[in-house]
Amino acid sequence: MNKIPKIGCACEKPTSDYTEYRSSELGIDHTNGRYAEVTIQQCKLCQRIWIHYFVEYESFSKSGRWYKGIVSKKDRSQITPENAVEYLESLEWYVYGGSFFEGTGTFGQGKLNVDLVHKP
Repeated sequence: MNKIPKIGCACEKPTSDYTEYRSSELGIDHTNGRYAEVTIQQCKLCQRIWIHYFVEYESFSKSGRWYKGIVSKKDRSQITPENAVEYLESLEWYVYGGSFFEGTGTFGQGKLNVDLVHKP
């Protein structure tokens, strides 16, 4: 498990805004037909690097979900769109949210819920 300390920066808050980051596209994760957008974000305040993973199934309302976790500089070059989920799942904590979860965001750890799942 990758241990990343929290330092109290605004970027750690589940409700942080995309304007607080410099972003660059890493690519699209086509695994299992997800077509998820994978982005590298750097906090403008503390300069830490985040991996941001967003997936939405257009045929299903409230299916949008995102996850973001801090990436160490040594791990950054190893991350691809295809292994981003595995990397996020290896973290001690990440932030997630979206319409699928009916919330603005919260902290989590472990398995990501990224594949199409029908809600009861």
